[in-house]
Formats: sequence, C-alpha cells, structure tokens
Amino acid sequence: MTGARHLEPGDTRKSAAKKGSDFLTFIRFSHTVFALPFALGAMVVAAQGLPAWHIFGIAILAMIFARTAAMTFNRLADWEIDKRNPRTVGRHRLASKKIAALVCGVSSLLFVAVCALLNPLCLMLSPVALGIVFFYSFTKRFTPLAQFFLGLALAVAPVGGWIAVTGQLDWAPIWLAAAVLFWVAGFDMVYAMQDYEVDQREGLHSMVVALGISRARTTALLLHGVAFLLLLGFGWVAGLGGYFYAALLGVAGLLVWEHHLTRRGDTRALNQAFFQANAAVGILFVAGTLADALIKS
Repeated sequence: MTGARHLEPGDTRKSAAKKGSDFLTFIRFSHTVFALPFALGAMVVAAQGLPAWHIFGIAILAMIFARTAAMTFNRLADWEIDKRNPRTVGRHRLASKKIAALVCGVSSLLFVAVCALLNPLCLMLSPVALGIVFFYSFTKRFTPLAQFFLGLALAVAPVGGWIAVTGQLDWAPIWLAAAVLFWVAGFDMVYAMQDYEVDQREGLHSMVVALGISRARTTALLLHGVAFLLLLGFGWVAGLGGYFYAALLGVAGLLVWEHHLTRRGDTRALNQAFFQANAAVGILFVAGTLADALIKS
C-alpha cells in the first residue's frame, strides 16, 4: 500500500533549520559584521573598558532587532525590482512577503522595547533610528546619493552604542559615525558596480550610474581616505592611545588592498574579497579599542 510520506521528527527539524537558514540569507545576516564592531567599539570607549553586561546584552539585542527590521523592510520595498535583477532574482523564494512583513513589524516593536530598557534617550531616539534605516530603501528611486544614505543608516549603530552606555550624546561618537558613513558609502559604491546595467535599465539611481564605473572607483577611494582621517579624529577626540592607532595601520592596509582589487575584472570575486576585507576592518577597529581600553585600565 502506497501513500504520502509522513514526516519524521528529524525531517521536521531539518525543515525548520532550512527555513531558518534561508531567512538569515534573505536578510543577509552575515553583513551584521559591518556595523556591529563599530557599535561595540563605541560602547567600549564610552565605558572606558567593558560595559556592564546587562547593558551590553540589551544593546546587542537592539542592534539585531533594528537590522532585522531594516533588512526585511528593504526586501519588501525592493520585492519586484529584485525579481528582475539576476543577482537577486532568488531572494523572494527564501521567505514570503507575509513573513517578511510580520518579522519587520515585530522586530521594530522589539527594538523600541529594548531601547526602553536602556535609558530615556535611547527610547526617545529609537523611532528616529528606524526612520533613518527605513528611508534608505527608497533613496535609489530619486537620488544618486543612495550610497551615502546607506552609510547614514549604518552610522546610527556607533551613536546608539555610545548612548546605550552613557545616556547622552558626545562628539566622539559623531566623529565615529561620520567615519562609518564615508566608509560604507565607499565600499557600497564598489559593490553597486555589479548592478550598474540593471540600475540603468530600471531607472534607479546610484553614484555608479551618475559617475560611471571608472570615476566611481576613484570616488570610492577618496571616500575611504576621508573615512580613515575621521577614524584618526575619533581616536584623538576620544583620547585613545597606541593600540588603537596600531589597529588603524592595519585598517589603512586593508583599505589600500581593497582598492587594489578594484582593478580586477571579476566582479563576483571582487565583491567576495570586499566583504572579507571590510569585515576585517571592523574586527581590527573593535580589537584596537578593546586593547586600548583594557590595557590602559
């Protein structure tokens, strides 16, 4: 006698694991490595060492919820565009629109809720932070400055980390936020080169479409130069020492290597290398701030 195959418990677990893995791919959870180290570094500097564990844990949750809300909102905003882009054509198969909308709403509410557990300023600014990260998703429809708005969205992270620890704003996180803004705008400009033809066809805006690939490469290099100077400024304003500046030497080397890679013609390999290099930039940054704070104390 034949019939439909019954799912075993192991099959159910595999199915749930596959759905979870697909959803993490859908929101590019691995890209959390770009903003998170700068938020952690800001927290370490603000606390002049390791922050209180409960503050640290709540702040990490806030960042995860904010980024999940931002990425699901972005996927919803770009749903039809992504279907027409060969690079992103399979995204809508990883999660349904209904699930994306539900996760976006729940993550937004949880973000505000955990901000309320930190301090009044975090709670007050939480809707502003969500507004900034949501607004980015629409910018490529009307301005070539979309890469800068992405940079602004990620620049929220170090400011949020600082306020989570101190309950107030200061000049140091503003310097760091500006560095993150220019750093992200620079590497996203290179990343956007793979969508150059699609963006032109769809009537979407980016610095790459506005400048062309050659001038966009040069502009990205200049932006990373500005980002490095702003990181130096952050170290000076925050009173950081030799360990931080030693880490910045490594950051400078990575940025130079990144732009050496832009001379290659293989866009897919280039963007993989850029992902690895920019992840290393964040790791070096947080390692430098942590070493400086712990050894100094």
